[in-house]
Amino acid sequence: MSIDTLEDLYLEQLKDIHSANRQALEVTKEMAKAASDEELTETLDAGADGIQSGIDALEAIAKSHEESAVGEHCKGMEGLVKEARAHVLEETFGDDATKDAMIITQYQRLVHYAIAGYGCLAAFADRLELDSDVTVLKKCLDVSYEGDRTMTQIATGGINAEAVA
Repeated sequence: MSIDTLEDLYLEQLKDIHSANRQALEVTKEMAKAASDEELTETLDAGADGIQSGIDALEAIAKSHEESAVGEHCKGMEGLVKEARAHVLEETFGDDATKDAMIITQYQRLVHYAIAGYGCLAAFADRLELDSDVTVLKKCLDVSYEGDRTMTQIATGGINAEAVA
């Protein structure tokens, strides 16, 4: 596919973040099972729900443009998922709090990719005057920001301190 216009770029990036979310969803569920802190597990479960909602929203947007949300496999997220699995699921930790701190680190990296993707998509949709898309994408962006802020609160509220002890 040739990317000749902002609309072409918009649709291509929509497919990219769709692929990224599908990959992030799987590893987020895996990290939720690996977490030992109850609040962290609940937050990761909520994060997985938010990711699924984003997938559903992207599919609805693509359909409204008579497109499929499925495109090329997102290699950027593939790398982040590979890192998350290596550093969380395949690593040995001296204690649960340190493992939980690593889970937060890896999850926030996934979320930051989503924040960048949704932010760009919302800006493109705004420029293209796709007002209903903008509304949906900003909601997805807000959910991603909230997940990131919640993880920071969990980390600074106790898990990082427990990992030092």
